[in-house]
Amino acid sequence: MADLPIETIFEILTRVPAKVVGRSRSVCMEWYALLSTRDFIRVHCSRSLVSSNQRVLLIDDQTCSVHPIIFQSYDYGPRSIVTLPFDHQNNDVSILSHLNGLLCVCLNHTNELLLWNPTTTAFKRLSTPDSLGIYINNLDAVGLYADDADDYKVLHIKRRCGVYESYVYSMELNFWRNIPFLTRQEYLSPNFYWSPGTFCGGTMYFTLCECWFKEISFPPVPSTGFVQGVLVNVKNELHMFATTGWFEITIDLWTLKEDYWIKVLSCPPIPPISLSLWGDITHYVTNGNWFVMTKLGKLFTIEMDTKPFEILYPVTWFRGYKGAVFVETVVSPSI
Repeated sequence: MADLPIETIFEILTRVPAKVVGRSRSVCMEWYALLSTRDFIRVHCSRSLVSSNQRVLLIDDQTCSVHPIIFQSYDYGPRSIVTLPFDHQNNDVSILSHLNGLLCVCLNHTNELLLWNPTTTAFKRLSTPDSLGIYINNLDAVGLYADDADDYKVLHIKRRCGVYESYVYSMELNFWRNIPFLTRQEYLSPNFYWSPGTFCGGTMYFTLCECWFKEISFPPVPSTGFVQGVLVNVKNELHMFATTGWFEITIDLWTLKEDYWIKVLSCPPIPPISLSLWGDITHYVTNGNWFVMTKLGKLFTIEMDTKPFEILYPVTWFRGYKGAVFVETVVSPSI
């Protein structure tokens, strides 16, 4: 490839797996410079967002493992053990958000936030001496997004002593800044649990128990028993999986059209199970498919073109904080 024009090398290497790009950077200084440019990383990332590059990250007290996805059966493939590159205590970390191969992680023993690419192993601590980038579980909310200039950012909403504070971290500037934030005073109560942020159409959405941060009404589902909403973004349209029930649990998929929810599909009722036995619908989507991932090694899928829905089975509690579906990219957590 030494005799090829640099433009041709660019086109070829933006189509190879992320780990091949990592090895290719050591070929020569010219390639290292090319493969480290923002244009290369942006184009490679856009071409990497395909199902074959998806991986499942699972974390428990003893191991951290990455699995390929076998899409014919929606099982996890053979695992690769991953060593967490940052200080931790018994793998006590939480995955709060993920985007384009980057994971926003909280170190639970210090409450520090960091960005981590499990494919390249690179990470960046976001905490500062003045306590920015410190995450308190059940009080704070976090969302990861990229702006129009491909600057990856972390939105961090904090509730402290009856006061809201909202900050945005810019990866390009390596800097936190305070931004104005107004919402109802009652949402300051710790009784309102904030979900991780879901970025869609230039807006970050959160669910607050049965209420919406932007005052959009919850889908019209029964309010008795267990109620949970999980947001997903598909092709820049906001959808919600609304889980309802007590002795029988059902899941309905809704899509937001202007300020109104329209039901897309319903799954069959799930047999009675303990509320401590459940799975989690991930925020990750590929080609219109949603995935339900369980720690026991099974993925269930909803293909929106044909709308089949496999029934969910009881599994060990898995809320996603100890794992994620991510795509292998070379996006760096720092400039």
